[in-house]
Amino acid sequence: MKPPTVYDVAAHAGVSIATVSRVLRRPDDVRASTREHVLATVRELGYVPSASARSLAARRTGVLGLYFPGFDAMEELDEAEFNQSEPVNVIVDMPDSGEVRPPNLYFDEVLRGSELEAWRRGFALLVGVGRGTNPEEMVSDIAGRVDGMAVLARSVPDALLDHISRRIPIVLVAGPRRGDNFDHVSVSNVEGMRTLTEHLIDRHGVRAPVFIGGPVDSPDDAERYEGFVQALAARDIDPAALPMLRGDFSRMQARSIAEGLVAAGELPRAVVCSNDQMALGVLDVLRRRGIRVPEDVIVTGFDGIEAGRQSTPRLTTVHQPMVDLGRAAVRAMLSRLDKRDQPPISLRLPVQVLLRESSEGSA
Repeated sequence: MKPPTVYDVAAHAGVSIATVSRVLRRPDDVRASTREHVLATVRELGYVPSASARSLAARRTGVLGLYFPGFDAMEELDEAEFNQSEPVNVIVDMPDSGEVRPPNLYFDEVLRGSELEAWRRGFALLVGVGRGTNPEEMVSDIAGRVDGMAVLARSVPDALLDHISRRIPIVLVAGPRRGDNFDHVSVSNVEGMRTLTEHLIDRHGVRAPVFIGGPVDSPDDAERYEGFVQALAARDIDPAALPMLRGDFSRMQARSIAEGLVAAGELPRAVVCSNDQMALGVLDVLRRRGIRVPEDVIVTGFDGIEAGRQSTPRLTTVHQPMVDLGRAAVRAMLSRLDKRDQPPISLRLPVQVLLRESSEGSA
């Protein structure tokens, strides 16, 4: 039997082909009753849209790309474990074992927002995560398969992005514009960290906080440290006189840093971390060592991940709209697809400072 076509769906539902297309690609643009009627016809006939046909007609692939570098270490697969014959294994998973292998929650949330917006606009999403691979090769491969691509700022050489942008829109996620002509979407990192640090100084009298930063090439980290420095300088505190410790955004590395501070007897009144994962690592060590938070040491983070809301004590942080960041990146790509000659887009999303028990104590 010949598979049904879009023409069959339109005829059976008594609507135009354009209406069927809108229902399948931009459902929010169609009246609810019409949308449900067309979708019921699609299900009744068993119609499956042809992505290749749509691509040929629109001269587009219908796919958008997202590339992030691999922040977490990529482990080799254990083939013996992968091919094990036992259907169930019992593992004693002891608390506080010291092993922390969390997902990259920032990437997860940005990805979720990108997927939601791409789906809403009728596009699929092709995701590439660079783990030990050549980023130029991976990005070039993705670029050849998509209509536009979002890339974490500073993760790919500008020369390559310049080359790719001649064919498809490129959107940089995170960080400020650096004299380029790409579209940028980011959050108010500087303002958020400055406001949080000012609160620690003005409300809690903190005069010598320690900053635990992320990777040296992270644009987000650079902006957050800038906000930290601005708050100190505005209150006549010399930032150069305070230690700036370098982590890698991971909970495990922050544990090691905190253990070093405890062992050296150099715990400050406040530890300001550039992301929540590192702040949670500091909390792990302080709790294990019997050091009270916030009575002895205040701990703060940045991101606003769910784990920080559930930690003990709950983590004071700056919440950035990670899902909205992913959605904004997709919108910027599609806007550039429709208007290739428009001026570069620079969008900075607002953040929220969430004061919780790790700085404010119990009510």
